[in-house]
Amino acid sequence: MERHEEQWEWGYEGYEPAGERLREALCTLGNGYLATRGAAPETDAGEVHYPGTYVAGCYNRLVSEVAGRQVENEDMVNLPNWLPLRFRIPDGPEASPGAPWWTPDQDGLLEYRQVLDLAQGVLNRTLLLEDPRGRRLRVEQCRLVHMGQPHLAALRTTFTAENWTGTLEVESAIDGSVTNAGVARYRALNGRHLTGHTTGAAEPDTVWLRCHTTTSDICVALAARTRLAGTGPGGPAEPVEAVTEPAGPRPARRLTLAVRPGEPVTVDKTVALHTSHDLAISDPLRAALTDLADAPGFPELLGSHRAAWAELWRHADLEVPGKAGHILRVHLFHVLQTLSPHTADLDVGVPARGLHGEAYRGHIFWDELFVLPYLNVHFPETSRALLSYRHRRLPEAVRAAREKGYAGAMYPWQSGSDGREETQTLHLNPRSGRWLPDHSRLQHHVGSAIAYNVWQYCQASGDTDFLHTRGAETLLRIAQFWASRAEYDRGHERYRIRGVVGPDEYHEAYPDSDRPGLDDNAYTNVTAAWVLARALELLGILPEPRRRELCEDLGIGGEDTERWQDVSRRLRVPFHDGVISQFGGYGELAELDWEGYRRKYGDIRRLDRIMEAEDDTVNRYKASKQADALMLGYLFSPAELAGLFRRLGHTLDDELWHRTVDYYLRRTSHGSTLSSLVHGWILARVRRPDAWGYVQEALVSDIADIQGGTTAEGIHLGAMAGTLDLVQRGLTGLETREDALWLDPVPVPELSEFGFTMRYRHHWGVAVRMLAGELCIGLPASAQGPIRVVLPDRTVTVGPGESCRLRLAGN
Repeated sequence: MERHEEQWEWGYEGYEPAGERLREALCTLGNGYLATRGAAPETDAGEVHYPGTYVAGCYNRLVSEVAGRQVENEDMVNLPNWLPLRFRIPDGPEASPGAPWWTPDQDGLLEYRQVLDLAQGVLNRTLLLEDPRGRRLRVEQCRLVHMGQPHLAALRTTFTAENWTGTLEVESAIDGSVTNAGVARYRALNGRHLTGHTTGAAEPDTVWLRCHTTTSDICVALAARTRLAGTGPGGPAEPVEAVTEPAGPRPARRLTLAVRPGEPVTVDKTVALHTSHDLAISDPLRAALTDLADAPGFPELLGSHRAAWAELWRHADLEVPGKAGHILRVHLFHVLQTLSPHTADLDVGVPARGLHGEAYRGHIFWDELFVLPYLNVHFPETSRALLSYRHRRLPEAVRAAREKGYAGAMYPWQSGSDGREETQTLHLNPRSGRWLPDHSRLQHHVGSAIAYNVWQYCQASGDTDFLHTRGAETLLRIAQFWASRAEYDRGHERYRIRGVVGPDEYHEAYPDSDRPGLDDNAYTNVTAAWVLARALELLGILPEPRRRELCEDLGIGGEDTERWQDVSRRLRVPFHDGVISQFGGYGELAELDWEGYRRKYGDIRRLDRIMEAEDDTVNRYKASKQADALMLGYLFSPAELAGLFRRLGHTLDDELWHRTVDYYLRRTSHGSTLSSLVHGWILARVRRPDAWGYVQEALVSDIADIQGGTTAEGIHLGAMAGTLDLVQRGLTGLETREDALWLDPVPVPELSEFGFTMRYRHHWGVAVRMLAGELCIGLPASAQGPIRVVLPDRTVTVGPGESCRLRLAGN
């Protein structure tokens, strides 16, 4: 793999306290099991810094008092901080007990640089400091969270005195006093998730800490080994003094080092972390201590870690030139750190904010809709595991539907450990300081997203075993829900789905209504029709014995499938003013003074918060947070979407769709990082010259933190993965259906040349490259059969070991 440094590094020069939390999020290191924010090891949690360590699927539930009510929330838990490694230069021969430990917030910091090495998966940090006596100390650090051995992490720190001789005191610790306090608007809530701390030491250089979560009772154990690099026969001298302090919530090992000008001294800290959720262990502490005892030194750990990352990049990398390619690689890096091949062994979903912070409480929403299409053709085993997370929670979704009087499975809008609805009933508007009712749990379209992901995964991977078992059970249960959720309206002679919230999220009710929810949300209804149609198709292709078993187990009879047919063809799609209505009655809402609000507030992305603080509500206006009806153009190709509308008895031609896109584009505030992504995707086909502006915004939304502080609380995983998929599927028109690769390229001028490799069915390393006016496809040599490639104007067959260059129509 050719490496150009500027494309494989993400760095920051200088120290900026106001931007530290953003840097911590974007410099997070992880391996799919464990992730740690890129905080400075010398610092504790506070307004400037927030070290956080998270393990996928580690949740805990706490009760808080909010606005006079008892409210229960489940959170991804901030686990004990393994990073602490602080140092100080004594004023005299020995450090006095009151001598301050150095932090970057003190005076005397002369140089400061952080560089995220994307190719190797390490965070490098260099700083030069000068104390009041003029003594200069250079500190160089290399940090990793091991991609090959997911329970290990390590930190190498090299100290070099530049102009003095003396001693340096170093303290390496595990901090068990952490709480969940990374999101300001949650701080009034209970955030103390860990209890029962016990600590100890394992001679000669290891301390450990064990605790457990307060209600989920997950046992967590960490062990940290701290030693001088190469200590032993033929290595550097032992520290002047070494003291182990295992007591209290912060067990530590303290070293006093002899330093001389220009002679580096290196301290290596290696950490192992286990929880009682891990497979094939009986005691997390024993497992952590065993892993640590077996762990080699830092150079060997770094070598195997680099090798694991090199393998990931071989399977996943996008080759996109220029600044866009650089940012896309950063996005891909964070996707792989959250959802790696290790995820395939875990019972976890897709956390909307990655493993990078505590926003959204670490919950799972619908973001897999934007993530799985990329994973499906690179790491299908990971996709399968993420869909299995949904299947394991199918009984809870069935229970939720039954409690509301519906059949089938009603999946929650926010999910966590066990599949129950985790959406809060109240949310805080930081502008007004008021706690408000939250009706976003009415976003039942999450079920359609899950069904869509099941179907797309199976089409891309050819995994008929999953499709016929877990996939079929999940999809058919969701179809049952939509068939029972739809009510027949004789006045419209259509089925209607009432009382829901669409992807827009701003509109939760009709103006002045005391009933939450909206009727006939176009996105909800069209995707529900798609689910029912796919369920019928699935029943038609299942082997007869399996089809009979499923119908018996799920209670599906002839009357049910007849209703599915009827509902899938007669669900209501509302229209107004020659465009698709976002929901029934949207056209009757008032127009908003967009320019007036922009003049008054500047950034109006979170228009809902602005208007509520003014004692008004977006429910009254034609204003959307993000793409809603237009999401249909993101999920479905133009031909498939037109076919869905034909099934529903409508004609969706280019003119109607273009009018609809223009209409909502003028009425969207883009209050979600997903909004610019979806609009860029759609405009690439509808109005190509305007697409790039939205694509650019999607690319920089997290790295520039365009929403003003949200990235510091955790990256937006769906938006990051979506930009990768924008190149992979959006600009190539790539679809995997009917046992073929379908391609309909629409390259924007700014991204006209790029390439990637993918897995399709049993073909590893299918190479796809877009060039000026050409599409190149190549298959590696194998014993597999050829694949069929379908373009708008022709179909070709490519065999293993072959490649072809296809001139695109119009070029």
